[in-house]
Amino acid sequence: MEAVSPTLINVIIFVLAVYVGFHVVWNVTPALHTPLMAVTNAISAIVIVGAMLAAALTEGSLARYMGVFAVALAGVNVFGGFLVTRRMLEMFKKKDKKPKAGGQA
Repeated sequence: MEAVSPTLINVIIFVLAVYVGFHVVWNVTPALHTPLMAVTNAISAIVIVGAMLAAALTEGSLARYMGVFAVALAGVNVFGGFLVTRRMLEMFKKKDKKPKAGGQA
């Protein structure tokens, strides 16, 4: 008999990863959010590859559905991350100045 269940160890690792990830993201200065999002998109792309491998190599139907679900969620995360990154980069663009009404340039 094992001292601690492997499932319990995996749940503890997951909870700690969520806790650390939350604090890392929310304690970043606003100037670093765009690079952080770019790294997050790269990590999500790696998660997609891993989820595809997990879904393809499993024999059980539940595991295969969970793999497909992981691919779908990681795809949404990458797409949303690129949208957020684009919006944040647009905030740093300079706006065009309108010409003055008096005819002066």
